[in-house]
Formats: sequence, structure tokens, C-alpha cells
Amino acid sequence: MTAFWLEAQPGPATGLTREEAEQRLREFGPNQIGGGRGPGALWLFLSTFANPLVLVLLGASFLSAALGEGGNALMIALIVMISCCLDFSQSFRSQRAAEKLRSSVATRAEVERDGRRQEIELEQVVPGDVLILSAGSIVAGDARLLSSKDLCTAEASLTGEALPVEKQAGELAEASLSEASNSVFLGTSVLNGMGRALVIHTGSSSQLGSVARSLTAGKGETDFERGTRAFGGLILRTTVSLVAFVFLTSLVFHRPPLQSLLFAVALAVGLTPEFLPMIVSVTLASGAGRLAGEKVVVKRLSALENLGAIDILCSDKTGTLTLGKIELERYVDLDGQECADVLRCAALNSAFQSGIRSPLDEAVLRHDHPAVEDHRKLEELPFDFNRRRLSVLLDGPEGPMLVTKGAPESVHPLCVTWGREGSLLDEAARARLQNTFEDLSRQGYRVLTIATGGAELREENLRLVGLAAFLDPPREDAAETLAELDRMGVKVKILTGDNDLVARKVCQEVGLAGQRCLLGRDLDALSDEALAVRAEETVLFARMSPAQKNRVITCLRARGHIVGYLGDGVNDAPALRNADIGISVDSAVDVAREAADIILLQPGLRPVQLGVLEGRRSFGNILKYVLMGTSSNFGNMFSMAGAALFLPFLPLLPAQLLLNTLLYDLSQLAIPKDYVDPHLLARPQRWNTAMIRRFMWTLGPLSSLFDFLTFAILLHVFRADPELFHSGWFVESLVTQVLVIFVIRTSGKPWSHPPHPALVVGAMLVVLAGCLIPAAGVLDFEPLPAAFYAYVLVASCLYLGLVQGVKKLLQ
Repeated sequence: MTAFWLEAQPGPATGLTREEAEQRLREFGPNQIGGGRGPGALWLFLSTFANPLVLVLLGASFLSAALGEGGNALMIALIVMISCCLDFSQSFRSQRAAEKLRSSVATRAEVERDGRRQEIELEQVVPGDVLILSAGSIVAGDARLLSSKDLCTAEASLTGEALPVEKQAGELAEASLSEASNSVFLGTSVLNGMGRALVIHTGSSSQLGSVARSLTAGKGETDFERGTRAFGGLILRTTVSLVAFVFLTSLVFHRPPLQSLLFAVALAVGLTPEFLPMIVSVTLASGAGRLAGEKVVVKRLSALENLGAIDILCSDKTGTLTLGKIELERYVDLDGQECADVLRCAALNSAFQSGIRSPLDEAVLRHDHPAVEDHRKLEELPFDFNRRRLSVLLDGPEGPMLVTKGAPESVHPLCVTWGREGSLLDEAARARLQNTFEDLSRQGYRVLTIATGGAELREENLRLVGLAAFLDPPREDAAETLAELDRMGVKVKILTGDNDLVARKVCQEVGLAGQRCLLGRDLDALSDEALAVRAEETVLFARMSPAQKNRVITCLRARGHIVGYLGDGVNDAPALRNADIGISVDSAVDVAREAADIILLQPGLRPVQLGVLEGRRSFGNILKYVLMGTSSNFGNMFSMAGAALFLPFLPLLPAQLLLNTLLYDLSQLAIPKDYVDPHLLARPQRWNTAMIRRFMWTLGPLSSLFDFLTFAILLHVFRADPELFHSGWFVESLVTQVLVIFVIRTSGKPWSHPPHPALVVGAMLVVLAGCLIPAAGVLDFEPLPAAFYAYVLVASCLYLGLVQGVKKLLQ
């Protein structure tokens, strides 16, 4: 792919005329980030209802109202509204992120037009304009330099490069965004120097514009959303099939059409897991509350479940694996041995230089060397990009002394001696020096050479003191956390705009296996299919642009992976938006925080690991409700459908059926507090509709066997009339489906991982209420004989034992 800075010049290097600028403004449009407002708030809100499960629940609410169960209808509708409001807030936040990006650039720019300099509104800048750049300027477009002097820009937010970036006019072969030394970019800032630049791209065509477009583009379904949609489709198909069967069967047996319709409607409501959104919300809210204590803020509750499902975590390097702060790591002589004199001279140079201190100077001065107090500054030769060094003439206890600091290639030729003794820097010594420099560079260090001179401000016949090596060091807990994430089945990949040598060094120190590295310029040559394969095998991606990071995320998701992304810059925003789960930190730029689903109040990977565990714990409890609710509800509905074939009356009245369903759902409200099997925490967990279907179609009919046995006992042993039959089956079905929670909640033996006390208390209270309601004679129930309760106790024990055996086969 040919980079934009290689394209033909879009205008004269002397600037445009007013007429040319107006014509280009009409052709290219105003210099704005984003092409306009996204969908309206009302449309965003209505789109959240386009989900099968939501439609099923809304239908259940409507049908409950038709049955005269206004309270139940209102409760279901309220649950649906809360869920949809949460989804709406996420979509609305994405639009706000793009708005913040639009406001992050300058409002005015200095350009050359009609042969003179003038200041214009940012929106009026067009391709072909010549920008005038100076210290403090915000670049008003993607542009190629025509001339420059000591020009240095800050591009950390766009490329991830933490250090200032030197810029020089000139021709450049094809290069990645982070290597485009002859170009400047919209939204970046000038730290020092000056220059003239020819605008190539503006607005949405710029690098920053592509970031904004990605924020408003459709994110695509996450794994959690795909799972709930598939689950909703399963419930919808099953409900329609059963309801149609029961209604038609009732008509065949010449039962009253209205009563048959009402019973079929109640059947639909009973099969619907109307408490699922509430259980999901309560479970995720409980997990989010626990994470808040660990300084992790969950902005969108469903994101917590996605976090538990990730099997790949892509992360920027700076501030995640590293401290996010440049440090002076080593100060050595030409043989690579530690040399205190290097630190002393580096501190003197950094302390007395004028102008803006670089991160390297700040790193040196954090060592707080005492020699600074004994010296005073006489003169200075400031840094420039031709010499690539800076010298200060100081007066101290040893008399006047020149201290020089700069790029090795610019300082080494000026040195004639080395060490305190002033040994001759001959060819052999220079070879040792070059080996030490190359060794440090290969390890990813940024290296400066420190030298001293005589009593005059002349950079000649210098004495080599040594080399200062800088690095953003790894976090102390990074290696341990990475190893723990690997044991949990989460592979970490590093996507950075920084150079590959630095990134390799950091990855090596934190123990990331597999040092295969893919550079941004090589990535562009790969097809999506080839990149998807390479991305799975590669640990380190270096010199990556925002679009390239985003493409890696897309390809990994296309391979079926659940991908999380951790980043904090403007350059991370597209990947944060596109990943299944976007994670940022509270110190990130506004755009990154808006695009993220989870915010870390402290940097590093440890909070992410805790979030993964909490997400898996939440999913485990949600899955319990889904498995128990669908299998129990389906079993009851299957029993009713079967009863419709031979009973001359309905097995339960519509109101009785709704009460049964409500009591069962109430018994499940403590599930979010329950414990989760260790094996569910050890590996990524995902929705498995096939497994849910297996549970439903196996355990449902299994419970129906005991229901049919109960029907026979009631009809042939107790000679039950319709009212007594209703009472008996109401108690048996409620007791068995509530108690089976203690078997299904764990994959092992029920007593291997004790349930939470709140779950036990809630279940027992519902069982007690179910047994007492018939005795009260409400809803056309009749009191049951004591012998029937003895039967229910025996049947429940047999049923739970059988479920325990079948459960092992299903797993």
C-alpha cells in the first residue's frame, strides 16, 4: 500500500490563491473530523429492541396483560426496558467518543495564501494549503514537509511513540505511519523548531479522520450478543411450536376455544425466562461492585461477561507491560561496565541546558546527582538536528569544562580519548565502543553518548565518558500476571506503534514466549486470510498504525476468538471500539475512555486478570439460571402439552401457571451470590446454545416423567377432581424444579461446593410457600392430603438422584 506522503503534490509549494482554496473547499469539503452526526437518539434506542429474546419477553408481557396479570406484565416490561436502556447508553457513548475526537484539534491554523501568511479557521484548510509550523502549533492536516529546522513533534496519541519525533523535509521511500519522518499529521503538536508543510489530506481523509470513522462504524456483534440472540431464537422457536401444538390439540378435543387460547398463552409466558434480564443484570452488577473495590470501573454491565470470555488480550506496551515513564536504566563505559562518571556528566548537561527538557533529560534528573550543586553555567551550544547534540560550558571545582550529550553517531567522531585517564581512543577502542553501542541498541535501549571537553565552547578533541541507555522499564508484576493469564487460557499479544527493538526487549523481560514480530509495513502486504493466520501465531506487532491495530483485531475475531483490547491513546480508539471488550485507564485521553467498556483506575494487567475472573464467575451463575430455567420451564410445558392429549380439563389454570412460574423465578434471585465451580474460572467461558438445547431437551422430558407419574397418582390413587389435581401438580412441579437447582448448580456432587446461604434460604421459603398455598384455598386450589406430601418427598429424591446421573452424561 502506497503511503499518502508519496502521492503527487496537490498544489503549488508556495500556497494557494483565495479562488483555488474556495474551489478545493467545495471539492473536498470542510476540514472536519467525521462526516456529520450519527443516527438520532430515538433511532438508536428503538434499534435495541431488535433482538429475539427481547421480542419474546415483550410478547410475554403483552400476553400477561391480556390474561389480566397486569403486575406480571409490568414487571416483564420494566426488565426489558432496563436492558434496552443499557444497550442504548453504549451506542450513544460511541457517538460521544467521535464528538470528543472532533473537538481535540485546533480551531485555527496559519497558512500561506495569495503569497502571504494568514490565519484561517481550521475548517477552511484544504489540500494544497501550505501550513506554517512553530513550537506550540497543532497540525491542521496530514501534510508533507517542504522545509524544516529543528522540528520535533509529539505523536504519542496517534502512533504510541512516547518520545518526541524528529521531522525533516525530504524524499522518503514507502514507510509506516510511525516512520514517516518527512510528514506531520492532523491533531499532533509541534514541540520545538519550525517548518512549512504542504497539506495532502484533511478531515475524514486524514489519519485522525479514519479513527473517527471507525468509532461510528458498526461494531458488530460481540460473543455475548451472539449468544443471547441464539438463545432467544431457541426459546422463540420452542415456544411457538409448543403453543401451537397445545392450542390445536385442545381444539381437536373440542375444549372451549377461549379457554384453550388463554391456556396456550399462559404456556408461552411460562416457557419464557422473563427473569433472565434481571438475573443477568443483578449478577453482573454484583460482579461490577466487587471489581470497583479492585479499582476497576465497568461502564457497561454486559462487558463484564465478554471480559470473562476473552481468549486473546491485545494490549499496547506503554503503561501496561511498562511503567509508562522513560528511565535511565544503564550508564556504562565503552566496555559496557557501569560508570558513575557517565551519570554525573549526564546530570550536569541535563540540569543546565536551556529550553524544553525531553523525557530523557527528566529521566536523568530523577537521579538527583549532587554534582549539580557545585557547578554553574557559562555558555551553551543548543541542540539542533544537523549536529544532533547539545553542549554546555560549566564552571565547577575542577575549573571550566564542556559537557556534551548527543546521538552516538554525532559525538563519537569528535572524541579522541576515553576514560578518566584520558586513554587514546584508537581503532581497537572504537571497535569496543561500537560493539557496546550496538549491543545496547539491539536490547531496545535508546542510547546517548556523554563526552567532556576543555575550557572553551568548542566541540572538538572530546574525551568519551560513556553511554547512557534509556528504557521504559517493565512493571514489576507484569511477568507474573502474564503467566497467570496464560494459565487461565488468555493469550496476550502486544500491538504497539513503537519500534520493534524496544518492544522485543520489553517482551523478553516479561517472559512473553515467541519473539516473532510483525511490522506494520509487512502487515499491509498480507491478505485478511493470511493475516488471520499470522496474527494467531504472532505475539508482537510493532510500528502499527491505528488502522493496522484495528485490522488485527478484526482478523482475530473472524477466526472465532473473543478479543479484548487494552489501550489509552487516540491511536487505540478504533481497536477499543472494534474489540469484543475495550479496556482503558482513567488517565487515558477522552476518546479512548469513551470508546472503552471498562476503565482501570490503576495501570497494568493485574486488574484485567481480576476482571477476567469476575467475568467468568458472573457467566457461571448466569449459565446456572439459563440451564435450570429452560429445562424446568420446558419440562412443565412438555408435561402440559402431554396432559392436553388425555385430560378432560386443563392441568393448571392460566393464573395458577403464572403463579408457579413467578415463585420459581423468585427462588432463583440469589443465584448471583452463589459460588462457581473452579473449572469454570480456569478457562474462557462462552455461550453454547447446543449445550443449552441438550439440557433442555433431556432434563425437560426427564422432569415430565415424574409429572406424568404424579398425574397417574393423583387420578388413580387420590381420585382427584380438577381442583385437587391442580393443587397436587402445582406443588410437585414447583418443589422439584426449585430443588433441582442444588444439583444443576455444580458439575460435581451437590455437596462438593456448598451453595450460598441466601440461595438455600430463598429456595426453602419458596418450597414452603408452594406447599402452603393450596391449603389456603386461593386461586381455586384445594388442600392436599398428607400422604401426597410424602409422595412428593420421595419423588423429589428420586428425581434429583436421576438428574445427578444424567448430568454427568450431558457434560
